Formats: sequence, structure tokens, C-alpha cells
Amino acid sequence: MSGERQLSVWTALGLWAAAVAGVAVYGAWYGYGGRAYAVTLCVLAFFLAIQLSFAAGNFGERFARRAGPQGGVLFSILPFLACLIYLAGTNNFTAPRAALAAAYTLTPILLAISAGAAKPGAWQDYLAMLAIFLPLKMRLLNGLWPYPGPAIAAVATMLLAISVALAAFLFVRQFDGVGYNIVWGRDAVWAVLVHFALLAAIVIPLGIWLHFIQFDPAQAHWKSLPFDAISIFLLTAWPEELLFRGLLQNSLSRTFSSETAGWFTASAIFGLAHVANNGVFPNWRYALLATIAGLFYGRAWRETNSIFASAIVHALVDIVWHLAFRTL
Repeated sequence: MSGERQLSVWTALGLWAAAVAGVAVYGAWYGYGGRAYAVTLCVLAFFLAIQLSFAAGNFGERFARRAGPQGGVLFSILPFLACLIYLAGTNNFTAPRAALAAAYTLTPILLAISAGAAKPGAWQDYLAMLAIFLPLKMRLLNGLWPYPGPAIAAVATMLLAISVALAAFLFVRQFDGVGYNIVWGRDAVWAVLVHFALLAAIVIPLGIWLHFIQFDPAQAHWKSLPFDAISIFLLTAWPEELLFRGLLQNSLSRTFSSETAGWFTASAIFGLAHVANNGVFPNWRYALLATIAGLFYGRAWRETNSIFASAIVHALVDIVWHLAFRTL
């Protein structure tokens, strides 16, 4: 892509330091402190450092290749150890919580190890993706982070999931072409704007016609928009684009030996993953609209070779939906 620029490692570290400092001040302002809060902050900072630094200049893929599969196996244990440190440091260590942490963090790793040198798209890869995604979807990890409350638990769970995915697929399986990077430039911006505009032109009229959404900007909470936008990007768009585009679409394209088949299949699976959303099952209207959205997210990922572009499109769709429309 012409004029492409990537996030540098130093910029990533600067963003990491600013985020950690901001959370520390925010927590202190609301009265959090002591060993439990310090341990929680350190564990979350560790997860965030991995994810930001690995997204800088393809550092994750380059570091994984240098470490090799054996080094990757050693690295993959770190998310589990971080969970144990959190549980012990916050006085919440119990055998069931430790077992849950072990099952969630190590099952995808063991599946990745069992795949050996098989090309991306082995059956173990798909089981590993399912082992990462399904507990999130079923909210099985809610009890893993009892301190300090549900809001931090949601953030910690998503950070953990991304760390496990990176350990299993970048380090152990040595996947390439994931697009786990942050790029920008004229072509990337153009790709984001075009895909968002075309998608909006399709799904908004279709969603209204299906009686799935209704135009209702009066419900918008503009004061919380900055926080909501960051939350949507970091906790929904970024992890879902890593899983469904960087890992699933990437693997399916190799399994079928066809980028188009992988793109369409991953988009359909993305749609089906939303069939139980909003407390309705089967929610076929949501599944249909999500499938169409997945096609545009997948194309943005393919054109830019970055989950950052597809995550921006994904986040813009969700933000506009929450600001201007009411789900029926």
C-alpha cells in the first residue's frame, strides 16, 4: 500500500505508559489502592504491553519467528502465570478459579502444539479458535476476575483472550499474514471510508426494512461517546477482527486454497456467532446483518493486510448503531 505507515514500538510503549498511568490515577481517584489494586494493575498492564507492542511494525510476527516454536511454547505459559499472580495477589485464589484459568489459557496452546508443522488451517487450529471464543460468548470467565468489579473483569477477560490467541497462533503455530498491526496512510484511510460507507448504505435500509433497527438519535449518550468508542474498539472490534479475520478467514482461505471461499465462509460464521445476541434465539435478522458486515470487514482486512482497518470499520458501525438507532 502506498504511503503506508505503521505504529512504531516507541509510540506503542508511549501509549501503553499513558494508558497505565491514566488507569492508575482513575483508580486512585475512586479510592482503589493497596496490594490487590497494584497487582491487578500490573497484570492488566502486562497484557496490554504485549498487545500494543506486538501490533507495532509487525513486531509480534518478527519476534515470534525469532523465538521459534519452542520459545513460543515457553511464552505461551505467561498468560496462565499472570492469572495465577492476579488470583494470589488479590486473595482470590481458589482451586476452581485456577483450574478455569489453566483450562482457558493452556487448552488452545496444547491444541496448537499438537498441530505440529501442519500448514495453517489444520483441525487443531479451528478447535483452538473455538476454545478461545466459546468461553467468551458463554461468559464462562466472568468469575475469574472477582476484584475489583464487573467492569474490570470484562476488560481483563478480553485482554486475556487476545494474549492467549497471540501465544497460540503467532508463537506456537507461527501463523503469517494475520495482520496484527496498526497501519495508516492514504490507502488505509480510503479503505476504511469506502467500506464503511458502502456497508452503511446496505445495512441501514435493510435493518429498518427487517424491523431490526429504528432511527432514534434521541437515545444517544453524547457525553459518554469517547469512552464508549474506545470500549467498542478495544473490547469488541479489535478482538473479533483478530479472531474472525486474522485467524479464521486466514485459516479458511488456506484450507480451501481460495481467498474468496475463506472470506465468504468466515463472514457466514461471523454472522452465525450473532444468532443468539440481544436475548433472542434464533435471531436471524442479526445474523444476516452481521454476515453482510463480515463481508465488508473481511474485504477491508484483505485490502490492507491489517486487522486495524477492519476493526476501525467494525467500530464505526457499532458506534453509529448505538448513537443513531434503537434495536427493536
